[in-house]
Amino acid sequence: MTTHYRTCPLCEATCGLEILTEGDQVVRIRGDRDDVFSKGFLCPKGPALKQLHHDPDRLRQPMVRTGSPDDPNGWTAVSWDEAFAEIQRRLDPVLATHGRESLGAYVGNPNAHSMANTFYLRPLLKGLGTRNLFSASTVDQMPKHVSSGLMFGGPLLMPVPDIDRSDLLVILGADPYESNGSLATAPDWPGRLDALKERGGRLVVIDPRRSRTAKEASQHLFINPGTDAHLLMAIIHVIGRDALVDTARLTDLLNGVDQVLEAATAFSPERVAPITGIDAPTIEALATEIAAAPSASVYGRIGVHTGPFGTLTAWAVDAIAALTGNLDEPGGHMFPFAAHHRTDNEEPGGRGFAIGRWASRVRELPEALGELPVAALAEEILTEGDGAIRALFTVAGNPARSTPDSAGLEKALASLDLMVCVDPYLNETTRFAHVILPPPTPLERSHYDLSFYNLSVRNIANYSPQMFEPDGPSEAAILARLALLVTGSGADADPAIVDDMVLNTMVEAEVGRPTSPVFGRDPAELLDAITGDCPTDRILDFMVRTGPYGEGFGADPTGLSLARLIAEPHGIDLGPLEPRLPNNLRTPDARVELAPQAVLTDIHRLREQLDTTGAPTSADDTNAFSLIGRRQLRSNNSWMHNLDILVKGKPRCTLLMHPDDAQRVGLADGDQAAVSGVAGELVAAVELSDDMMLGVVSLPHGWGHDAAGARMEVAAAHAGVNSNILTDAAPVDPLSGNAQLNAIPVTVAARS
Repeated sequence: MTTHYRTCPLCEATCGLEILTEGDQVVRIRGDRDDVFSKGFLCPKGPALKQLHHDPDRLRQPMVRTGSPDDPNGWTAVSWDEAFAEIQRRLDPVLATHGRESLGAYVGNPNAHSMANTFYLRPLLKGLGTRNLFSASTVDQMPKHVSSGLMFGGPLLMPVPDIDRSDLLVILGADPYESNGSLATAPDWPGRLDALKERGGRLVVIDPRRSRTAKEASQHLFINPGTDAHLLMAIIHVIGRDALVDTARLTDLLNGVDQVLEAATAFSPERVAPITGIDAPTIEALATEIAAAPSASVYGRIGVHTGPFGTLTAWAVDAIAALTGNLDEPGGHMFPFAAHHRTDNEEPGGRGFAIGRWASRVRELPEALGELPVAALAEEILTEGDGAIRALFTVAGNPARSTPDSAGLEKALASLDLMVCVDPYLNETTRFAHVILPPPTPLERSHYDLSFYNLSVRNIANYSPQMFEPDGPSEAAILARLALLVTGSGADADPAIVDDMVLNTMVEAEVGRPTSPVFGRDPAELLDAITGDCPTDRILDFMVRTGPYGEGFGADPTGLSLARLIAEPHGIDLGPLEPRLPNNLRTPDARVELAPQAVLTDIHRLREQLDTTGAPTSADDTNAFSLIGRRQLRSNNSWMHNLDILVKGKPRCTLLMHPDDAQRVGLADGDQAAVSGVAGELVAAVELSDDMMLGVVSLPHGWGHDAAGARMEVAAAHAGVNSNILTDAAPVDPLSGNAQLNAIPVTVAARS
């Protein structure tokens, strides 16, 4: 028996695990009580790593499709060399006929949980030589990237709610009791929210559903779906009208305060009340409470990011923080300082951030953060002409279930000349692939949360060594070999070429940075001193040693290194968040741009809705509803539905409805309801709940595992329905390109 300690990679909470193994078998997984961050907290997903590691449906060898996508037996297991040779055989004629503009890539959100993918996706995507790059970000958090880029100069400069010290937390579009938090990394959100209330603070949840978090809140307010931006603008209106502005120590760092207040004058609580469904006195009281609290934070997440005004809502929560003295202050919105981060010792200022540097071919949707809206992926494949995508590479994603207009995307994927998927499952998306390359399991690789420590509510560093030897090559080797293949180095090129390129480039850049602890050092000397058993660990060692807490290759012997992280298996607590402005600002004048022109322009679009009621139903159409999603504790990504421990029990993919709404349309609990949207229709089981706002229905995301050709036995037995059959690819947030997956107009009726 051997005990291992590692960080759970299945959601953003980064909980510590204690894993007991015997030989190559996982015996038990429980929370690590000595973990410096999670202190033993663990949700049901953590123990599911055992089932994932031993899942018989998980692919262990590369697969080449020999039949139709609808035939689960139309596949042949091949060697890794044969798989890459098949990719080369199919790619060459695509390039010869259509050029590199015919290539495309889609990247799913599990990539953020992998060191290898964080380091090695860039060489692959750059090697493709195409602008047809898509990711799950545009069905998730892209509005926050764009608003942060416009305000602070960098799309990764995303402040998080300092929940451990806040006196007031207002939550919109999030259910952290179920999700464990998102874009705000913290284990045990429930415990942290309970502690907020126990110290006399208040938790306010604004949601069209009385979610699990809302039930624990000090106050819950129902709101009409898609109207969060109206509410936040009304809060800004009250702050300006009642002279509640207090920019505190940031007064000289803020551009555009007067412009923001002027833009909010049209959004009085009285004008906004009929749209949001929240009365004017309640809006005024909330605005006053935010301004008066010793510390306050407004936290908006995926429910508002996937609405019709995603970027505007993401901007507004930080604008309110700035206007009330809660930006970059304890208990408000603060910027994490990760151990591998290496820029804050530079002078503030930079090039700033731009969107729309290029556009999609068909609809001319703007680029953001180097990628195009995934809502445009299907049309970029199906619309003929120069630049049409003919070969698609996907890495750790299931866009056939996670993106809008699933039927249209599946038609597009079936038409490709080449599709390569790096994925452990034959699922609803990978069934269209010509070649599937399965990566190792999370327990077969080392782990460090490069992405989520940049979003952590406390500065933490925790490293997890590899536990088992993988059946095949590492993720780094798979992606490196793909990168070499697509750049013309051949199917059998040595991935070590990319290993050296990634690390050497990083070292050379760091020795040339005047504020670096290794400025002017000999790169060869540093390369020789780097430690680590694999390429990703060597890269991590260099980043941590040259980071803000690092030992700087001898400059500070007490600082961090990979060796130090290995010696501390329960993690290292680097302390609470501290003010970082202005050093981390990357705007050209080193000031916070509170009123970016793109945001002011979108506020005009918001004003156009002031004369409408915004109500989801109408008197002459009793079957009309507004559809929202919902998070569930045992579900994060669609592949988790193939783990029995996470799907057993009563069905959870149900259509939540208020009992009065169900009675009005002739439905009872357990009935089958016909749900129709612009893009399609489905049939779902009804679950009655007075937690739902009248006129609003809810389906969870990521289900619909009844596709012919998929090979996921447990998921198929708990298939559920795919809510993205109903969503239309046409409406996108104009600034970020984010798809609209909430506040979807649907009709609901008894199944005929």
